[in-house]
Amino acid sequence: MKLRLHFVVDPMGWFCLSMVLFVWLYNTLFIPKLVLLPHYAEGHIPGALVACYYLASLLCVSALLRASTADPGRLAQDPKIPIAEREHWELCNKCNMMRPKRSHHCSRCGHCVRRMDHHCPWINNCVGEDNHWLFLQLCFYTQVLSLYTLVLDFCQYYYFQPLSSVDRELFAVRHELALLRGSCFMGLIMFGGMSSLFYSQITGILADTTTIEKMSHSSDGMATRRSWQQSLAEVFGTRWKVLWFLPFRSRQPLRLDYASNSHV
Repeated sequence: MKLRLHFVVDPMGWFCLSMVLFVWLYNTLFIPKLVLLPHYAEGHIPGALVACYYLASLLCVSALLRASTADPGRLAQDPKIPIAEREHWELCNKCNMMRPKRSHHCSRCGHCVRRMDHHCPWINNCVGEDNHWLFLQLCFYTQVLSLYTLVLDFCQYYYFQPLSSVDRELFAVRHELALLRGSCFMGLIMFGGMSSLFYSQITGILADTTTIEKMSHSSDGMATRRSWQQSLAEVFGTRWKVLWFLPFRSRQPLRLDYASNSHV
């Protein structure tokens, strides 16, 4: 599938996305500087802990940037409707375009999105058929990075050995307590929020129901019963489970062997 970038012109969305990037940048800068790198330099912790933190940070921001710029499944102006699928298409009463059932018109973006789950201001983009897998990765890696940060904040004061060769005149060192408290506060907010969101997303996928359908209490009889592997494989576009965790790839529509009314 050709990689298509998608940008939403929304000042409020830009602000929300900037806040998320600030939290990521704050922890990516101060946690290694205050905790990981000094303790590694004095031999208190192995280098693997440092490498794992940077890896989690890289995967988190990669999923964020890709989810915010990936095409969520915007319909073309003049879609070509396969004859076999015409009964599964309908007319949008807002933009007067034909669209597959379970699509939704996003008033924020101004167009219809295939199998739209919701519009997320924190990524300034819709979550739809083509970027839902990236949104799931973002929720997962944000949980991992937030939990890792909280554990390091705790260990800094209650487990790690005191540092002996640190420059006490540095700004970050002189304000270490305040900086780590800020990190802990943001970690708790991000971990709690993302855990709840990730749970709701997974349960919706397994039930074959989008967030919009949950809120409207209507799935139009489109939900299908299938295994959790089939449900997640359709979202991620591959049966290879190891690829479900990699944001550095493109998603290919996956047609499974069961009969499904949803547009893939």
